Amino acid sequence: MTNEVEAWLGALGTKERAMIDRLRAIVRAAAPGLDESIKWNAPSFAEGSHDRVTLGLERKGGVRVVLHRGAAKSKVVVDFEDSDGVARWPSHDRGVATFASLAAVEAKSAALEALVRRWVTANRTR
Repeated sequence: MTNEVEAWLGALGTKERAMIDRLRAIVRAAAPGLDESIKWNAPSFAEGSHDRVTLGLERKGGVRVVLHRGAAKSKVVVDFEDSDGVARWPSHDRGVATFASLAAVEAKSAALEALVRRWVTANRTR
């Protein structure tokens, strides 16, 4: 963990920190090779220079996991399915899963881990 990540985490309240820490553990278990840094004012995981997963705080409470391919919209469509319905997909290159509590994160942890693993694998060459 970098000093930048440690500082960001240190500013969180106890409830938010527990949810973010659990989500970070899920992402690392799903894709242990990703590098973590702070990007878009949140923990973000990338494979080389390719952004894949960003965590964040919801304005009205809770946390989110964004599966993406960076800030720019990609025109490349990846054949990808979220069969467990963990995330909503506002576009073909961005999925967003939101969780209101640590219990909600835990309830979807296995499905989320599998989803992150599939997302990173499906986007390896993009």
